[in-house]
Amino acid sequence: MTRTPTHTRDAWIFEYARTPRGKASSSGGLHEYTATDLVVHLMRALTERGLDPHSVDDVVLGCASQVGEQGANPARVATLLADWGNRVPGMMVNRFCASGIDAVATAAARIKAGDADLVVAGGVESASRVPIFSDRGPLWADPAVVERIGSIHMGVAADLNAGLEGFTRPELDAYGARSQHRAAAAWTAGRFAAETTPVPRTGADPMSADELVRPATTMESLANLAPAFAGLGADGQDALALRDFPELGSINHLHTAGTSPAMADGAALLVIATWEAGVAAGLRPRARIAGAAARAGHPVQMLTAGQDAVEAVFARAGLRADDVACFEFAEAFSALCLRFERDLGIDAASGDDRMNPNGGTMAMGHAFGATGAIMIGGCAQEMERRDGRWGVAAVSGAAGLGSAVLLERPESAG
Repeated sequence: MTRTPTHTRDAWIFEYARTPRGKASSSGGLHEYTATDLVVHLMRALTERGLDPHSVDDVVLGCASQVGEQGANPARVATLLADWGNRVPGMMVNRFCASGIDAVATAAARIKAGDADLVVAGGVESASRVPIFSDRGPLWADPAVVERIGSIHMGVAADLNAGLEGFTRPELDAYGARSQHRAAAAWTAGRFAAETTPVPRTGADPMSADELVRPATTMESLANLAPAFAGLGADGQDALALRDFPELGSINHLHTAGTSPAMADGAALLVIATWEAGVAAGLRPRARIAGAAARAGHPVQMLTAGQDAVEAVFARAGLRADDVACFEFAEAFSALCLRFERDLGIDAASGDDRMNPNGGTMAMGHAFGATGAIMIGGCAQEMERRDGRWGVAAVSGAAGLGSAVLLERPESAG
């Protein structure tokens, strides 16, 4: 039995849909679709689930490479192509890999401020059609900016962090294997069936599952993989990193393709609304967006700000890690996941499976702009499965950026 909460301007998640994730190559299962195509597909799926487009006040989408096919505001273009009428606006957000998190946080802030009652928020990326770094932004392509900031590749930053934290290659490989095994087990158990909207394909069956999962992964197979970022390091990026962290002496390149996030295509949408607006639309409340935070850290160390954002939302809410039923933390390389577990006291070796219990981006793919939205939706679903009250989703991104969203399932959401 549901009852209306006291604070009617709270923002609630009511519905969630995502595509499966396809590998970011010309042979990937979603390569025939543009980013806008994927969003339109999900908009139509939400309509089929009962969402009335006339109730939508805005659409907010995250995307990391807003150029070419992903330029010119796909959020607005998608509303028109999905036949949502002329009156639904749309806007794009870019905080690199944290874009999907911030799209949802932006929608929630608009609702809490009273500027909107129901917003569709999420993210999209077609990395197979618009590859990473396609925007040729100064952060990657201007030698003077690269030199001034120390703009190293994310993988080199991951190896830097592994050295700073003292993690070994077997520890990194063990995390990579765990992500693959958890993802495979979750798909086998049907945990993603409700959220995943199959995508038709030309000359093939509809794509209905993440295609990057490798259930046969073993410690032995991971140990045979070569370091992925040693070449970049030798080409001058190690020197840039060590300029800011000379105490390390040298960078030992330990991360491989098996302990790095796999680039992917994909999209995700969530319906965010006030309690009244969502219920009036005939939708079921899933979780309250209880808080959000964005943080920034050292641009060379780069990948720690997502954890900082989690700690910030905990501080604001008066929570500890022990209070949380589910953590969805973007697997931006094994070293940062091990650091997160260690610092927050999540003892996976003793059976604590609250962090990425169904695998993560190493196994299922990192569709940059969509990842945060996928994680928020997945966290809400896992909280329901565990009957837990609190959950958190967080992503670290380029240039030392990170964002987190805190979710709550109080009794009134049951």
